[in-house]
Amino acid sequence: MAYYITVDGGTTNTRIYLVRDEKVVDSAKFNIGAMGGKSALSEVLKGGIAKILNDNNLVEGDIERVLLSGMITSEYGLCELPHAVVPTNSADLKKSSKEVRFEEISNIPFVFIPGVKTDCQELETSDMMRGEETEVMGLASIYGGDAAYLLPGSHSKLITLEKGKITSIKTMMTGEMIAALSQNTILKDSVNLNSEEYDSNFLLMGYDYAEKLGINEALFKTRILKNLFSAAEKQTYAYFLGVMLYNEIQTIISSKVEKVVIGGRSVLKKALAEIISAKSNVSVTIATDLDVMNSTSLGAVKIYETK
Repeated sequence: MAYYITVDGGTTNTRIYLVRDEKVVDSAKFNIGAMGGKSALSEVLKGGIAKILNDNNLVEGDIERVLLSGMITSEYGLCELPHAVVPTNSADLKKSSKEVRFEEISNIPFVFIPGVKTDCQELETSDMMRGEETEVMGLASIYGGDAAYLLPGSHSKLITLEKGKITSIKTMMTGEMIAALSQNTILKDSVNLNSEEYDSNFLLMGYDYAEKLGINEALFKTRILKNLFSAAEKQTYAYFLGVMLYNEIQTIISSKVEKVVIGGRSVLKKALAEIISAKSNVSVTIATDLDVMNSTSLGAVKIYETK
């Protein structure tokens, strides 16, 4: 019975998981990430690891390794690692990982997994990520190593895998743009991001208007829908989403992928899948919420255990 503790170290949050025999059995989230400073981050890890062990009647000797990925491997984290360069797979990421001892935090050996970048010859094709490489390796172990993986979020990633190798990365700031435009512009009273349902017809309308008018003009129509056409909340929300997701979907279509697996939050997963299916011949698979939640941990273990 193999136990691991995995750490998904983000910019502002840290998530700690206990993995037993490739299954996540416990987790804890802390609102301090890499930008909180090394001292605060060390205290979070010390307390979080102790809590996980105590809650599961384990001791440090029961844990094979602490596996860490994400911004915790950046210049702001505990152990800065250079990015691995595409094409790269689990074996390459293992070779680029670094084992370090932090006895002031725990006696368990820490293994830091690097982020991934493209070969930076031209700005147009240059990109990078920290954390999503473990997430996509976890998802690929379930959904296959020949597909494009769309991971919507603050910085959405479109990651292409060919025979288990990451071959391309594309980042879009969709999530941050959705938050900024819906909370800090005149659209604030027209869009409710807490909405759990949307109108499919208005979702596709938003996409079509973005294509026809451009995103800038199409966005203001969200306010017009509410004020002049008395559209319902789920209609204005859907229209707004359709406009905001236009570039992501165009990126998928222009990438000429045959299969895309979508992770992320449920509403966005469903909306993206609906538009892609309506506007292209790309085969779409929606990853389950449980698979998405566990993917970073399972990917980290997969990388570490690669022979």
